[in-house]
Amino acid sequence: MNAVDMAKRRGEDEAALRVGFTVSRKVGNAVVRNRVRRRLKSVAAETFPLFARPDHDYVVIGRQAALNRPYDALRADLEQALRKLGMWCALATPEADGRRSAKRQ
Repeated sequence: MNAVDMAKRRGEDEAALRVGFTVSRKVGNAVVRNRVRRRLKSVAAETFPLFARPDHDYVVIGRQAALNRPYDALRADLEQALRKLGMWCALATPEADGRRSAKRQ
């Protein structure tokens, strides 16, 4: 499971979506931490553009469980975190519509 935090951004580039990643040394050595970070970046790249509000900054905190968690479960965790933060915003894109209809089937 991963933690996600966010902050409303004010300034010149409010429309851009920014995501930061952090993985503590408690998770493991550099190889393990980088693997967790890469997995989280992949999930975030797929999820945030479709479902996150663009005028906020997000920080994804990697945990040990992210190393072996199935990819679909990581994506579901991230989507759930966005809902919990109140930042869920399904954009009206063909990709987003396809993802939502695929989940219902």
